[in-house]
Amino acid sequence: MKSVSGLGCARGLVVGVLLSAVAYDLSIAGDHGQNLWPPAVVLLVGLAAVLWPARRRPRWLTPQLRTGVPALLSVLFTTAALVTDEALLFRPGEAAILLSLLFVAVRHCPRPWAAACGILDGLALLALPLRYTPSLKDDDALAAMVVGLLLTGLISGLAGYLRSVDYRRMATISETRRSERLAIAADLHDFVAHHVTGILVQTQVARMMADDRTDEIDPVLAGIERAATEALASMRRTVGVLRDTGPDAVDRRPVGDLAGIADLTDGFASPIQKVALLRDPAVPDDLPHEVQAAAFRVVQEALTNVRRHAGDATRVTVRLRYEAGRLEVSVADDGRGGSQLPDAAHGGGFGLVGLKERVTALDGDLHAGPLGGQGWEVRAVFPGERGRDQPARPSKVGSNSASS
Repeated sequence: MKSVSGLGCARGLVVGVLLSAVAYDLSIAGDHGQNLWPPAVVLLVGLAAVLWPARRRPRWLTPQLRTGVPALLSVLFTTAALVTDEALLFRPGEAAILLSLLFVAVRHCPRPWAAACGILDGLALLALPLRYTPSLKDDDALAAMVVGLLLTGLISGLAGYLRSVDYRRMATISETRRSERLAIAADLHDFVAHHVTGILVQTQVARMMADDRTDEIDPVLAGIERAATEALASMRRTVGVLRDTGPDAVDRRPVGDLAGIADLTDGFASPIQKVALLRDPAVPDDLPHEVQAAAFRVVQEALTNVRRHAGDATRVTVRLRYEAGRLEVSVADDGRGGSQLPDAAHGGGFGLVGLKERVTALDGDLHAGPLGGQGWEVRAVFPGERGRDQPARPSKVGSNSASS
């Protein structure tokens, strides 16, 4: 919340500075009896390009259009001033707008356009002194050019650095997603192998019973039908999130289940941190294997985050509840956010990205956030009964990772 409020204050400050500078520019032109239309058009177009809210921005207003058109208008205004030999006063508002557009161009324009739009904005900024100095040999003109070059380099460098940070972050998230998909592919292999092996065994039994015990063959055939249905449901629920697999994906790691959660909590407990596992007796043992594996991963990731980010927690509660055909898994701690681990071991929050993808692939819901008093909770809800005979809806894997 503090970071969001700080970002809002920074944006408000930038908006206030730009509006004040634009008002100052127009007042200068009016006080000296100059035509207000050319500077007003340049300033208002540039101001709209900088301050237009992203959520209300039409699709045609691309970053290259936002940054290129105001710079082009500024260059045309400068050219007209040189042709008419009209001496103009320095306007800080237009310079501030061009600097803002230079930042947008370098950071947000597509790669083929970033350099072109950035150069155009930089040239428009460096050409401003030509409006109010008779010659570039004047000391004021040289000083203005030097200041312009320094500001252009500073803003371009800052925007380029932030662009590289964005790229590295997206690359890390993409790699996390790819790794998680490989893990899900391994799970899919295990699920199918489990069910298909059962089908094979029961089919062999049915063939042996077909000749001399026909009255006992119906239960075997029913078991084959049930195993085949579960195998198809497992594949349909899981394959929706697979976009990339590797030749060694099937050997990636074993799959956990609800029974393994007890061993997981026992191994996590320490003399300082007590872990309590509260399992509702109503939780069935025969939930779909992919649901059990996902529940295991939720507990595993949540306990890992407790160790990383809440080293001062004294009690961790793991709950498994089953109600109305849905399994709820929650992990809550009473920590205040203290940790004795070094900063490099805290992680970048990408574990929750993959976890969110896994949970939504099973038509579930994942929530992570602070508790009312103190502490943190991770809670996931999975479909239980419905998931046994119906496939989950396809998940939109590209839309959920940010938020985690």
